[in-house]
Amino acid sequence: MSFAVSEEQQELGRSVRKFLADKAPISEVRRLMDTSPGYDAAVWTQMASQLGLNGLIIPEEYGGSGFGYTELIIVLEEMGRALLGGPYFATVALATNAILATADHQAMKAVLPGIAAGDTIATLAVAEENGHWEPDGIQLTAIPAGDRFTLRGHKMYVIDGHIADVIITVARIGGQLAFFAVDGSADGLTRTLLPTLDMTRKQARLDFADTPARLIGSPDVADEALATTLDQAVIALAAEQVGGAQRCLDMSVDYAKTRVQFGRPIGSFQAIKHKCADMLLEVESARSAAYFAGFAAAEDSDERAVVASLAKSYCSEAFFHVAAENIQIHGGIGFTWEHDAHLYFKRAKSSELLFGDPAYHRELLAQRIGI
Repeated sequence: MSFAVSEEQQELGRSVRKFLADKAPISEVRRLMDTSPGYDAAVWTQMASQLGLNGLIIPEEYGGSGFGYTELIIVLEEMGRALLGGPYFATVALATNAILATADHQAMKAVLPGIAAGDTIATLAVAEENGHWEPDGIQLTAIPAGDRFTLRGHKMYVIDGHIADVIITVARIGGQLAFFAVDGSADGLTRTLLPTLDMTRKQARLDFADTPARLIGSPDVADEALATTLDQAVIALAAEQVGGAQRCLDMSVDYAKTRVQFGRPIGSFQAIKHKCADMLLEVESARSAAYFAGFAAAEDSDERAVVASLAKSYCSEAFFHVAAENIQIHGGIGFTWEHDAHLYFKRAKSSELLFGDPAYHRELLAQRIGI
């Protein structure tokens, strides 16, 4: 397994950072989080047409760039640093990976070119009322209807589900799981935007009332495909968390250098020095965990499942702790809703719970290594 990041990959990260600084500064993040769509359609199109980000991991035969998971985690780290909202995570890290995991070439041909071109927003719907992501928690029912299926039930906490053109969901056919594609405008589909702690990441409830759906892949491979997709999802989220944690550390250090108390910068006080040193250790350790997991996903290593849970549990706690310490270092101003530190704190807490909290993933890690 390769652990090196090439110069070309580093340049990709620098290009994405510059693009986001120009097109999605924190002021724009604040503006968009108060809108229902939560994203800028023009920027979404530019991400696809100018940088090729939407088709980053899509094979060239389906209109993408054909890069691997290492490039994706580099991009997602920069998006986490910028606190980017919008449908990139749902479309690329969730829906695209789910379609690729099913190995259904017909579905790939139908959906992936639109994603790569920036014409299609997609998402993945797995969790239901109980909020669990395990297969045992899936109750959505698929009923055969000629050469198609209809779905009955609902899904919860669907990222960008209120604006998705295509919804990839998991339902039961009898005792088996299977993947399905549902058009965002399908009959019998009701989409409700949910109130969320992190307003930069929109979530929705989806209700299916005999909603027409297309089977993707074979039910015989659905369990394995779902496990692969969720592993890839938590690795992608871990990379985002690293970017957010790095930004919180940068904010803390910058403030500690400029905020003066008792005639000198607060960064000269031992207590603040220790906080920043501990934060740096956590950020760098989180980056190591996320990138190791990303390399494992890129090479489809047997270690992927183990390191995915390791990365999710560690990066979740690191981001949350660093975001909290960022508020503490900023003092009174850090506690105001208007300060950017609060946006990162909310993203940190929301991401900590998404796809399972650290305790869940430590338990999963123990099971996967046979403890």
